[in-house]
Amino acid sequence: MTVAVRFAPSPTGFLHIGGARTALFNWLFARHHGGSFRLRIEDTDRERSTKAAETAIIDGLKWLGIEWDGEVVYQFSRAAHHAEIARRLLAAGRAYRCYSTPEELEAMRERARAEKRSIGYDGTWRDRDPAEAPPGIAPAIRLKGPREGATTIRDQVMGEVTVGNEELDDLIILRSDGTPTYNFSVVVDDHDMGITHVIRGNEHFRNAFRQVQIYRALDWPIPEFAHIPLIHGADGAKMSKRHGALGVEAYQEMGYLPEALRNYLLRLGWSHGDDEIISTDQAIQWFDLAGIGRAPAQFDFAKLDSVNAHYIREAEDGRLVALVAARLEPELGHAPSAADRDRLARAMPALKPRAKTIIELAEKSRFYVAPRPIRPAADAAKLLTQDARSLLGELSEEIGAIDWRTSALEARLRDFVAEKGVKLGAIAQPLRAALTGSLASPGIFEVMEVLGRDETIGRIDDAAASR
Repeated sequence: MTVAVRFAPSPTGFLHIGGARTALFNWLFARHHGGSFRLRIEDTDRERSTKAAETAIIDGLKWLGIEWDGEVVYQFSRAAHHAEIARRLLAAGRAYRCYSTPEELEAMRERARAEKRSIGYDGTWRDRDPAEAPPGIAPAIRLKGPREGATTIRDQVMGEVTVGNEELDDLIILRSDGTPTYNFSVVVDDHDMGITHVIRGNEHFRNAFRQVQIYRALDWPIPEFAHIPLIHGADGAKMSKRHGALGVEAYQEMGYLPEALRNYLLRLGWSHGDDEIISTDQAIQWFDLAGIGRAPAQFDFAKLDSVNAHYIREAEDGRLVALVAARLEPELGHAPSAADRDRLARAMPALKPRAKTIIELAEKSRFYVAPRPIRPAADAAKLLTQDARSLLGELSEEIGAIDWRTSALEARLRDFVAEKGVKLGAIAQPLRAALTGSLASPGIFEVMEVLGRDETIGRIDDAAASR
C-alpha cells in the first residue's frame, strides 16, 4: 500500500498553529513512508470562505517548508460529483428523501428534549412512501444508516472507540437545495484522492463515526484514522490568542524561523525519547503515529523562544543579515547599504548568540547601521558626563593610527587608562554608550573593529562634542 494523506483546511480563517501542526504531521508521515501529501481546500462554505484566507494558508505552508504533491484540490468545484454519488446511494436504497420542514424538525427536537431522548432525526421519512410528500417541499437526502449494532473506530492515537448506532441519526448527505454536506463531501474526496490515512485534529473525532457509515454504504475501503489531541495553553486552558492561537504569519512577524517553528510543533504532542532539537531529516526518519500522545499538548512561548534561539545560533550569517536588513529597512527609511550589510555580516557571529528571535536580533543589530549622530538611550546618556566626554576626546586622538584589530584596540585602551590613572570602566562604559547608544552590546573592542576606524572615531567625536 502506498501511503496517501491530506491536509484539508477551510479558507474561512488563516493557518492557525493547530492546523500547521496537523499539516506537519501529515507531511512527515507521507515523507517517512515515501507516500504522497495532498492539499485540499474545503471551500464549500461560500459565505465565509475568502481568497485572502486561502492565500494565507498556502503562503503559511510554503513558509514552513511544507510542500504538497500534485495540484491543490478545491472541494467546491467537485460539488456536482458529490451530488451524483449521493443520488447513487438513493437509487441503491441506501439513502432516502426527507421532506421534513425546519419547523417539523424543531418540533421533533423539542419532543426529544422533553422526553430526555436523543435530539437526532427520528427517521420519519426513512420508510415512508415519497408519494405522501407534501407539495412544494424540496427534499433533502439522508443516509439510511444502521439502526442496530454499533460503529467502531480503531484510531491510531485514541485507540478503539465504539458508539451505538442508535446514537447516530440518519445524516443529511444532500441538502434540499442540492448542495452536499461536509461529512459526505469529505468521504467522497478522500476516496477519490486515494487517501489511506486521515490524520487530523481531535475536534473531528465524532465525525469519523458518521464518515465510516458513509464508507460502508458506498462499499468503499475505510482509511486508517489518527485524531491528534488539541493544543492547550501553558496554563492548561483552551488555546486563545494570549496563549498563541495565532496565524502562522504572526509567528513569522514575531521573528521565528520556520525550521524552529517546525521543530517546536513536532514536539508539541509527539516525542522521540528525550530528543528536543530534531532536524527535518531526523523528523522524516523518526516520525510515526505511535509517538503521538493522547493528552492535549501545552503551548509554551518560553520553550518556543529557546528552540528558536538554537536555530538562530545555527543559521547561516548571510541569511540572518537578509532577515535583519528587512526588519531595519522601515526604521531606516531605506534599504541598508552594501557597507551596512557587510558590517552586519561581520557582527553576526557575536550578535546571534544573544537573540531569541529575529526581532531581538534586529534590535541588537540596529546600532551598527544607525546614522550619526547616535542618540543614546536615557540610561546610557547619563554616562556621558563632562569628564567622560573629555576622556573620549583624548582617546579619539590616541587611536587614529593604531592597527585596527580587536587585540590591538584592547591593548591600547588599557594603556590609555593606565596613563590617565583611571579604571577601565571609567572609559569603557562611556565608550559603549557613544558607539552603541546603550549599556549592553557585544564586546566593545569587537564593536570597534566591526564599525571600522572612521565610523568609530566619528561616533566618539560626536559624543565628546555633545552637551
